[in-house]
Amino acid sequence: MEQEKIEEYYVQYKRLLFTLAYQLTGSAADAEDVVHDVFMKLHDIELDRIVEPKAYLCKMATNRCLDVLKTARRKREQYVGQWLPEPILTFGNELVESVIQKELISYAMLVLLEKLTPVERAAFVLYEALSFKYSVIAKIIGKSETNCRKLVSRARGKIGMSTEAPLREADIEGKWIEGFLTALEQGDLNRVISILAEDVTLISDGGGKAFAAIHPIHSSNHVARFLLGIAKNMTPGDSAVDITKINGQTGLVYRTGNKVDTVALLHIHQGAVRNLYFIRNPEKLRYI
Repeated sequence: MEQEKIEEYYVQYKRLLFTLAYQLTGSAADAEDVVHDVFMKLHDIELDRIVEPKAYLCKMATNRCLDVLKTARRKREQYVGQWLPEPILTFGNELVESVIQKELISYAMLVLLEKLTPVERAAFVLYEALSFKYSVIAKIIGKSETNCRKLVSRARGKIGMSTEAPLREADIEGKWIEGFLTALEQGDLNRVISILAEDVTLISDGGGKAFAAIHPIHSSNHVARFLLGIAKNMTPGDSAVDITKINGQTGLVYRTGNKVDTVALLHIHQGAVRNLYFIRNPEKLRYI
């Protein structure tokens, strides 16, 4: 009977817990481990005593994520170059596809969450992304409702998010992406610059395992020249760029032969590219 109940919880809540854990840790690998740990620990709990299984499981997952983040902070301080969250392929991904539209925040927002403390991040994700009430969040993270409201408000302030700011990226049309790629392929500097916001920033994550810019690249002129340099060095016939759904938005997957080399995500604001994120660390491309 206990095993049947655990299996029932697994089917019903595994996607929610993965989505929560992924947004708290920024790592799909860590999120899968958290989900696994939660359901393993259920074998040691009297399930009849669980009154609200959804909140209870989210509390277990959140506590585990807070432990993971403590270790992750130390690792990221020693990380080579810029650290970016691990991208996940959301088209055809059974684990996240059913919740992606309403519960997964944009990649750009996920990057901003790195500015928060673990408990601020937990309160923010639970409230803003998963739409939990403050009364439930208070039980999950062990704070008062008043403190939870303050944590969310403080988190918004740290990431510079207004009450009207969207949590999820407005999707980019495939034709727009194709036009951007064509401008790069043709080496059209002026066209590329016109597509970029003047204060655009490009962040590249190689983790010391793949070539990447150690520091962020700023301004439309510098970013455009960097992108054109990459496009010029692409090997014809041996490389390809796929347009697909990554983190619930349109992204680019650059392949060399059968190997995924780079994942690129764009943050569009007021019709121009405001941020570009290049993930090249091979350890972060396993889910692509």
